[in-house]
Amino acid sequence: MNDQFLERMKSILADDYPQFLDSLERPFYKGVRLNPKKCEPEALVEMLRLTQPTPFYRYEYYNDSITGLNPFHCTGSLYLQEPSASSVVPLLGIQPNDLVLDLCAAPGSKSTQILDFLETGFLVSNEIHPKRAQVLLSNMERMGAVNFAVTNSDPKTIGSWFPACFDKVLVDAPCSGEGMIKKHEEVKEDWSLENIDHCASRQKEILPWAIKALKSGGELVYSTCTYAIEENEAIVAWILEHFPEMEQVEIHAGFGRKGVSVLGMDPSKVVRITPIEGGEGQFVAKFRKKGSDFGEPLFLKNQKLNKKEAAFFHELTRKTYPYILKKDEKIFGMDHPFIDFGKIKTLRQGVLMGEQKKGRIEPEHAFFLAADQKEGLISKVEIDEEEMDRFMHGEVLMKNAAKGYVALCFKQTPFGFGKSDGNRITNKLPKGLRFLPKSHLSI
Repeated sequence: MNDQFLERMKSILADDYPQFLDSLERPFYKGVRLNPKKCEPEALVEMLRLTQPTPFYRYEYYNDSITGLNPFHCTGSLYLQEPSASSVVPLLGIQPNDLVLDLCAAPGSKSTQILDFLETGFLVSNEIHPKRAQVLLSNMERMGAVNFAVTNSDPKTIGSWFPACFDKVLVDAPCSGEGMIKKHEEVKEDWSLENIDHCASRQKEILPWAIKALKSGGELVYSTCTYAIEENEAIVAWILEHFPEMEQVEIHAGFGRKGVSVLGMDPSKVVRITPIEGGEGQFVAKFRKKGSDFGEPLFLKNQKLNKKEAAFFHELTRKTYPYILKKDEKIFGMDHPFIDFGKIKTLRQGVLMGEQKKGRIEPEHAFFLAADQKEGLISKVEIDEEEMDRFMHGEVLMKNAAKGYVALCFKQTPFGFGKSDGNRITNKLPKGLRFLPKSHLSI
């Protein structure tokens, strides 16, 4: 372990430093977060034998055995997440109808958690790096997102297009990642003061555009997974110095510790989490925007399904979407009006329902995974773990089912679909989601 890093931690933690030093020898904290939009949490806790809830979020549990090969992970009923990372989103105070921006969203742990709190509201999940944006979209789709958009843009473009539009903004900033020093060898090897300063500079480039996108009266949460004062308390002081419209908000949390004293900010109003508090590392600060700065997003004109399209989806589901968008032969649906993103690269907005192909409509994988379709889907087939494993490898299932498109369910939760001729179900799982030959489901 880097001696300079340890000396810095000693100055931050003082008398608690020996406990931190001991924690470096213990295993990395792992956890799972349950998805209340896809499962009954109490029932899933019992099925998975989860016995240790974390102090950070009501649906987060300590667990080091569940992997991405768990059937409930495939259904989107759970998300693998470092426990303290689940502490951030609840502190935003999201209301069901809020317009929310997650500005640095990949791989999606916090964006998919934001979905727990939204009903009629809307989430914009942005990621600047194209490959990471694709991972973000995949996770949003698996977890059943409906009223959302995944964008692939820089903070300046987002903030400029949506001035003073958002009720809540989350900046889970790219950082030096000291809280991941036990998990990722590269964090340990690449640790340096130069890297910390570089990250702090980048955070200062991102935050002005997050603040610009926030409406007056709205709240912004800034978080990192590092211990560095330069990226935490010093950034809070920098925000308060350069943006007089922003005021620090007290955080009421039953976990973590208060911050380090830095001139120009209140350390009692931020939260630090270290392995001493049961998580690998998280810093959280909260702000409210003063003034009378209000904007509204532009909305696209709503479209309608034609008779053929309406009849097709009527055979698949009892759930209909009041807002429809058709683009490039694809059909999207939402319970929220579609937003005009201008020239912002948008990977997805709403549920991808289906696509026009050679005069016919093909339903899409995302349609069957949407959380609000779980109860509405008409033709469903319950399969066991062994059948699910074969399906996840792209195999055809020899199984009796109603003819046509059918949702495949594990423990009553859809995770994909196929086309049945009555005796066999042709696999429609996207190739990019199929398991490798030697990978198999494991509870």
